[in-house]
Parts: sequence; C-alpha cells; structure tokens
Amino acid sequence: MGQNTSQLRPKELKDLQINTHFTEKELQDWYRNFRRDYPDGCLTIDNFTNIYSNCFPEGDPETFAAQAFRTFDINGDGVINFREFMCALSVKSRGRCEQKLRWAFRMYDIDNNGYVSREEMIEIIQAMFKMTGNGDAAAAEERTDKIFNLMDKNSDGQLSQEEFIEGARSDPTIIQMLG
Repeated sequence: MGQNTSQLRPKELKDLQINTHFTEKELQDWYRNFRRDYPDGCLTIDNFTNIYSNCFPEGDPETFAAQAFRTFDINGDGVINFREFMCALSVKSRGRCEQKLRWAFRMYDIDNNGYVSREEMIEIIQAMFKMTGNGDAAAAEERTDKIFNLMDKNSDGQLSQEEFIEGARSDPTIIQMLG
C-alpha cells in the first residue's frame, strides 16, 4: 500500500519537535505544504534558487542561494530534505541569538575549515549585494574591512567561530553589517 505523504510519521515528528522550535501542528502544516510543493520530498538547488528569485525579483540571487543552500544541506547530499529544511528554518526564524550566529558563521565559512577568511566574507557580502541590487565590490570590501577590524582580535586575517560570535554580540551594528 502507498505511504500517506500528507502526515509525518510519529518518529520523525517527535525528532523535529525535539530539534526545532515548532509545534506539532506547525510541523504537520509545513510538511503537508512541503510535500505538495516537492512531491519527491526533496528541495533541489534549482527549487531553492527559484524561491530566492521570487523574493528578490529585481536582483540576481543565484550565488547567494547556492551558499544558503549549502548551509541548509547539512549532510551534503545535494538536496534539502524536510528535516534539514525545518531545522534551518527553525534557527533562522525562532532560534536564539547564538544559534543564529552559528548558522551565519557556517554561511560565511564557505570552505568549511572552521574559519572565515576575508575572501569568503567578501564573496558572501557581494552575493547579498547582487541579490538585493544594492552595493558593489568596493562596498563589499569596505564592509568586510569594518567587520574584520572589529572582530579579528588576534589579527590573523581570519575569524574563528568564537571571534565571529563574540564580535557580533559585542556590537549590534556588526549584526546589521553581516546581513
């Protein structure tokens, strides 16, 4: 018999209730909509880019969407399943400040080496500018310089996760500059 795909299985539901900030009803509603929009249960990079294109019709979100996709696709299999989607959405929409900053750090740490280099930060900031249609390469470099001047406490040219989180917490303007 075919599996009912309009409802989460009890084990998956319990896991998501433990690992997200969503209620049972919210999770069931999200699941129903996710399966309606993505019947195979997975969100591809093309699907993800289309979502960003709809949100930013005047800009070019392709580069930013690819970086955001990477942070959602926790297991690196090239698709975002419902669990990955809800865990990331939970952090982005309802997470504590530290959770959001850890997620942001993963976004900036493109090569996943545990540090954010100036080049990585410039790349993400340029992608944001390209997506929104605001700013250029010089503005991205200027913003990166300001962030590094405030955060790079040991002046090694890269930000550890601790420096990133401490720096963002110590100066609210940094959080605005990051986004």
